[in-house]
Amino acid sequence: MMLVEKVKSIEHKSDFMPIKQWREDDRPRERLIKFGSKSLSDSELLAIIIGFGTVGKSAIDISRSLLSEFSSLSEMAKCDVTQFKKISGIGLAKAVTISAAFELSRRISDDPFSNNKILSCCEDVVEYYMPRLRDFRTECFRVILLDNSNRPFKEVTVSEGILNQTLVHPREVFRQAILESAASIILLHNHPSGNCQPSPQDKDITKRLLQTGDIVGISVLDHIIIGRNNYFSFKNASLL
Repeated sequence: MMLVEKVKSIEHKSDFMPIKQWREDDRPRERLIKFGSKSLSDSELLAIIIGFGTVGKSAIDISRSLLSEFSSLSEMAKCDVTQFKKISGIGLAKAVTISAAFELSRRISDDPFSNNKILSCCEDVVEYYMPRLRDFRTECFRVILLDNSNRPFKEVTVSEGILNQTLVHPREVFRQAILESAASIILLHNHPSGNCQPSPQDKDITKRLLQTGDIVGISVLDHIIIGRNNYFSFKNASLL
């Protein structure tokens, strides 16, 4: 190695300082304890989840590499363990921890199935389901079962994958609703493309399910399509 390269290497190493050697007020964990989690940046919160750095890199450095590689937290949320492991400093344990953290974030605390919340409008449904469905890479069709007071008590996944009339059959949609004596249901699925506008197929499926609901005596209150940061309500659009 040339002398200049050796000097540069030494200078590079001397610039690195583990987080535990930082001033206390600059350390993410201590700042969170003192000022609360909202005071931390995305990279600082990620650094806490990552836990510790590696040779020549702090947890903050690794978290910044993650944000740089995936451009945003929402893009990171789509990634799996294998993709996280491609980042320098991320091993299997860190990758699993990050994936678990994103999954927990999707399971937001305001769970309509545990607090007897009444669903009075489509926004109540969207508030809960958008964080859980907008990052799915395939279409997932779900049915929410409600009682006579419009309180949801169960969620049923009818299909995952490409949405078509074969996968979303009225028999599968209403089977659990009939067994559970549901008074009404809400249909829900996501569009991985981010475009929430209903396709002709979406409209056909909705029409068939409305007709079936009339026959079996279980009302279809709405069909909601979740996009990236938007949604479409058949009820709001007067298509029910």
